[in-house]
Amino acid sequence: MTRAASSPSVDDQIAAFLAKYTPEVQAEARAARQILRALMPTATEMVYDNYNALVFGFVPGDRPSEAILSLALFPRWVTLCFLQGAALTDPTGLLRGSGRTVRSIPLKSSADLKTPKIQSLMEQAIRQAKVPLPETGRGQTVIKSVSAKQRPRRPR
Repeated sequence: MTRAASSPSVDDQIAAFLAKYTPEVQAEARAARQILRALMPTATEMVYDNYNALVFGFVPGDRPSEAILSLALFPRWVTLCFLQGAALTDPTGLLRGSGRTVRSIPLKSSADLKTPKIQSLMEQAIRQAKVPLPETGRGQTVIKSVSAKQRPRRPR
């Protein structure tokens, strides 16, 4: 697919999505994305600017249902989501949620992603993924959807 010269780049679109948030949430999201990209350099990063949140999902290929980890941005915080998290071993009880599949961890800061307990959970999620990440190559970022109607992105 060829992009028209006047179409904004993926980076420009992401910058516009992030601009809706406070500078603090923007900074945490940028840092968290960088950490996840380094952890999964071959993953496809799928971006959804949905009604409830801006989401960056990390997927082995092009099927959103195979996502391993994602970041969800809310007005006051960023949450790390384990899309196949119910199957993870969590001896310290960090994971939140009781559904059949997804678990999450609200981040106090992107630095949380570098703590041994969270690093261990992320590595476990990658190892146990339904579909493994490609062993070689470089991932790309793809804008998957943008909702016309959205909740406020900044605290009231």
